[in-house]
Amino acid sequence: MTSINEDFSHATPLSWRTRRLIHELGSLTLWRQRFSFWAGAILLGLLAAGFSVVADHVQAAFLVAVKASPYWPLLITPLVFGATAWMTRKWFPSIPGSGIPQAIAAHKTRATAERQWLLGPRVIFGKMALTALGLLGGASIGREGPTVQVGASLLMLCSGARSQNAVRGFILAGAAAGVAAAFNTPIAGIVFAIEEMARGFQRRTSGLVLIAIVLSGAASMSILGNYNYFGKADAQFSLVTDCWPLFVIGVAGGFAGSLFAWALTRGKLLLQRASRGLVGKYPISFAVTCGLIVAALGVATHAATYGTGYALANAILHGKETASWGCSIAKFLATTLSAISGLPGGIFSPSLSVGAALGSSVADWFPHSSVQTVVLLMMVAYFSGVTQAPITAAIIVFEVTGKSVMPAPLVAVAILACGVSRLMSPISLYHALARDFAALAARNAPADKSATT
Repeated sequence: MTSINEDFSHATPLSWRTRRLIHELGSLTLWRQRFSFWAGAILLGLLAAGFSVVADHVQAAFLVAVKASPYWPLLITPLVFGATAWMTRKWFPSIPGSGIPQAIAAHKTRATAERQWLLGPRVIFGKMALTALGLLGGASIGREGPTVQVGASLLMLCSGARSQNAVRGFILAGAAAGVAAAFNTPIAGIVFAIEEMARGFQRRTSGLVLIAIVLSGAASMSILGNYNYFGKADAQFSLVTDCWPLFVIGVAGGFAGSLFAWALTRGKLLLQRASRGLVGKYPISFAVTCGLIVAALGVATHAATYGTGYALANAILHGKETASWGCSIAKFLATTLSAISGLPGGIFSPSLSVGAALGSSVADWFPHSSVQTVVLLMMVAYFSGVTQAPITAAIIVFEVTGKSVMPAPLVAVAILACGVSRLMSPISLYHALARDFAALAARNAPADKSATT
């Protein structure tokens, strides 16, 4: 029997396209894959919304304990860090950290077993549950990166696809939809897929990404409503008064962001060497120690450094609160320690919080610029320095603050900060960590590492 492609090979181009379209419209297998993919995208939106609600409630529960006594975290936080790190290592070894590096590694690998290890079914439950547990203990982590790994895992599993290109496309679509649903930022989801995940875009993949973002976003909004993550920011940019601050903030934010990225990629290795291997030999004790320091930082800053940092960033952005240098540095350290402790949890929200705190700290340097303008520029600059994804950084802040604030300056400061960060480290944070997870997957995945066909 001749194949469909062989049948079509002698037809005119128009006839070939028509027959192929008829075949695709009449294929029950393809329709099952489509419905499964659509259902997965909708389910992702519902999960992202539910995850957001759970994250808010567990942070609120932790703050109740803090209000009862500001010293409770000195006991609670180390215990939660230790327990979460232990459960992660024992049952969910592929979920530590953000989740974006795992999605990138799975997108790149051709080995089915490695991809399953990185994005298998247990990832969905483990990532969400243990990230929530970390937030319950006051860890400085976010839910956006974990939503990316959950989205990539869910759409890969729901797709039912077997071809290499199709699976990679579903992973990419799930990751993009995860960003869009977590922040309610559809444009940022598309840009994230192009700039960070794929480092390019294929025509056949664009439809998957757009459909996943639309369906997951609609499902999420059906629960949370149509909202701006940080509300509407009141900021203006003047070329005369704000050009010099933009340059200074771009350089400073890019340097600070690259320092954070360096700490995540090289800091733990240096600690391992300095401790003569004790960090690697006793990972749970290391996590407990990180938790104790995070708790101490929270006590010293009156609880400003706990959790995602959303409340702090939102208050600073709307002029309701200011942050000292001590608070900015403490949030930076709390986020760094939470990230290297072995806990699952993202860095998107904490990075935006650190950027907002740094912006508030340097606002006095620029008396002719509004505080909100400086804060927004620093949020973008720091986040771009961390991720080396300048357009994603600018678009995320652009969308989460009302879609009407300083688009050109935000892009300019993001590009400048990214350039500074790349001078410090040629490889971006997520891609450097993705190489580590790819190596872990190669070591820990089952022996059958055959690639998909």
